[in-house]
Amino acid sequence: MALRTHNQEHAAPRRGRGAAINPAGRFEKIAREVIDDGWNTAPGDDLPALKTHVTIEHAKTIISRNASPDVPFTQSINPYRGCEHGCIYCYARPSHAYLNLSPGVDFETQLFAKVNAVELLLAELAKPGYRCELISLGANTDPYQPIEREYKITRGILEVLAECEHPVGIVTKNAMIERDIDLLAPMAEKNLVHVYMSINNLDHDLARRLEPRCPAPARRLEAIRRLSAAGIPVGVLVAPVIPFLTDHQIEPVLEAAHAAGARSAGYVLMRLPYELKDLFRNWLEVHYPLKAKHVMSRVHQMRGGRDNDPDFGSRMTGSGELADLLRKRFDIACKRFKFDSGRRHRSPVTTRFKPPAAKRPADRQLALF
Repeated sequence: MALRTHNQEHAAPRRGRGAAINPAGRFEKIAREVIDDGWNTAPGDDLPALKTHVTIEHAKTIISRNASPDVPFTQSINPYRGCEHGCIYCYARPSHAYLNLSPGVDFETQLFAKVNAVELLLAELAKPGYRCELISLGANTDPYQPIEREYKITRGILEVLAECEHPVGIVTKNAMIERDIDLLAPMAEKNLVHVYMSINNLDHDLARRLEPRCPAPARRLEAIRRLSAAGIPVGVLVAPVIPFLTDHQIEPVLEAAHAAGARSAGYVLMRLPYELKDLFRNWLEVHYPLKAKHVMSRVHQMRGGRDNDPDFGSRMTGSGELADLLRKRFDIACKRFKFDSGRRHRSPVTTRFKPPAAKRPADRQLALF
């Protein structure tokens, strides 16, 4: 069972992991604390190595749907729960609380692989009433996180979408996407795919602390270059923008991404829902203690005095004077480097969609019982 701690306010981070602590999720009724047992053991010396554990999950459904007015898609697929990338700012961390796991270290070490995703997707697309709309991969956790090398669930999903000529949008920060250029390039010729590479700074030391198991920023730029060279529409997502920590990197990221072949761009201001606000504060105190108060002060100025703003219309870009200035800076930089706004690139087509091959008549008869 994973260790939950509340008293390790400034615990040293484990090598290769993002969160330094593993606080209890908001739905848990039991908490555990580390105490001094009198043996003078150095903190952390008696704890096991933080290895990644993957649980096989047989999901009941695979396509998630939303009606959020500030999200540019209504359908998404998440092949995995949890994410080994370990990005400390990940807004999906609190979702692990629904599994009775911590949004802290558990989120990046206790993962779930939806191994029946392809079968569920085939069944969903074959339904007579299915309406073809773009499916987004990477809406919650990264579809190309390290365990995808073994499980290849994202690959299987793309094979289905390619066969059905179904449009897809992909958001990732892993160069592993290059593996699937053989699928994505033919889809791009039919205007069925658009990829966004997430890069929020070019400082490798900062990125290593923020995103400990992600490819380095330079490697992600190379992935943009290779995708673009293959004819795949690719953009850059400067996300999240962290006030006083990465906001000065907006222009350098956009310039480097455009030079690599990105032609559309977007940004998201850092969000700190539920347990994430405490995890991020702890991370700041561990890695950047002299900046911690300044960062959170700037967050409050852009979030109406709060750690987080969940309201539609402002949750993605913030509110107030500083948020307005950030928005103007981003727009000016996009024009300077000749980007689309992130909203004007060609929308993937839906008219080419063809449902999966119908089941055999015998299968249909059995389905009646």
